Amino acid sequence: MIKHIAITTFALSFLLGTSVAHAGDVARGKEKSAACAACHGEDGNSKAPSFPRIGGQHEDYLLQALKAYKKGTRKNAIMGAQVTALSEQDMADLAAYFASQKGPLVTQR
Repeated sequence: MIKHIAITTFALSFLLGTSVAHAGDVARGKEKSAACAACHGEDGNSKAPSFPRIGGQHEDYLLQALKAYKKGTRKNAIMGAQVTALSEQDMADLAAYFASQKGPLVTQR
């Protein structure tokens, strides 16, 4: 039964064009976030308007953005340089950490 599940998961991943996702670890993400905090703030809510607020953003969105910077399909010189040495697990951990933070409140008018 376990072999059947593994084969099915692999086949679905192949058909969908995605790899099996790495589960992000919030605690490890926090440990790895020092370089990110320089621009985005410790909790992902930068006080500088020129840097995106990533705290509380969807984990999958953050992970896909990091992967796109690493592949070069999303262009930004600073982010491109920052993700160069990150592994898939590093990116998953960072995405989990920043997603777990509170985001800015948005008031609808």
